[in-house]
Amino acid sequence: MKELNMSISAQPAKPADGFTMPSVLKALSAHRVATSLIFFLIFPWLMPYQSVAINILIFGLFAVGFNLLFGYTGLLSFGHAAFLGVGAYTAGILIAQHQISWWLAIPAAVVMSCVVALVMGLLAIRTRGIYFAMVTLALSQCVYFLVYQLPASGGENGLRGVNVADISLFGLKVNLLDPTQKYYFVLGFVALALWLLSRILASPFGGVIEAIRENEARARACGFNIERTKLLAFVLSAAFCGLAGALNAIHLSSVPIETLHYATSGMVVMLCLLGGMGTYFGPFVGAALFLLIQDQASAWTEHWQLIVGAVFVFFVLFFPKGVWGTFLERASRER
Repeated sequence: MKELNMSISAQPAKPADGFTMPSVLKALSAHRVATSLIFFLIFPWLMPYQSVAINILIFGLFAVGFNLLFGYTGLLSFGHAAFLGVGAYTAGILIAQHQISWWLAIPAAVVMSCVVALVMGLLAIRTRGIYFAMVTLALSQCVYFLVYQLPASGGENGLRGVNVADISLFGLKVNLLDPTQKYYFVLGFVALALWLLSRILASPFGGVIEAIRENEARARACGFNIERTKLLAFVLSAAFCGLAGALNAIHLSSVPIETLHYATSGMVVMLCLLGGMGTYFGPFVGAALFLLIQDQASAWTEHWQLIVGAVFVFFVLFFPKGVWGTFLERASRER
């Protein structure tokens, strides 16, 4: 019986139409990327102004990185501001103080965020549950104070002068002072990130991290290296966040020190929960909801945090799977 079960589980699952499961996963991932891209092409014209749409793209990408660790792997981190901030400061310092081109500064920011995540992950992966969350918070604060003490960071004033006005991309001139052109410049990186995410989730590695989320003990019993998988998920999550940080530095032409603050780590948890953790498009829904409420509420009161907090409590109580997660659940029930 044991050999029979093993032989059955070793065979690739096939849908009724004869296609293998990997081909179905690839088709679904390509469909998700294409649908997301089509929506984002018209997205800036649905927003009050383009700068809000750019912020939603960037912080949605930040939430995508966090969601890879929290929503798909099941690891709650309170230290992801470190990766956003390291990516932003790396790109900002290279551009503002060393006159490095943006197309070198952005990959350097991603690599540096991955290096910091590797160091943090080697220490944090040894723990689990609330202890993992607290360790990531403590390590993130260490990164905050290290960057704060760097002369190149600008201290409490932040980093200024990250000016990228005009770029040449495949022979085309892109004016980043124009909000619409800046939006589509950022969208190019977001589209690439979403394609990479879809490939990760459709790969065997994607199946393993979801198995860890559902039942870590059973995944370990199946022979998977849990610690190594968690560490790799941690580093990949930081890569997305580092890219978001670099894009945010270019967008703002500066890097506030608050980018590294623990409040930013708390914010990305809210974005993920509002949109729906463990969903592909949920982080962008959460980012749009949070930033639009912040934009509208701050226009008529300086205590906009109270309104955002009340909305967050409402959605946690009545939409525990997030806005997008609840929509997907109800749509599947209707089918």
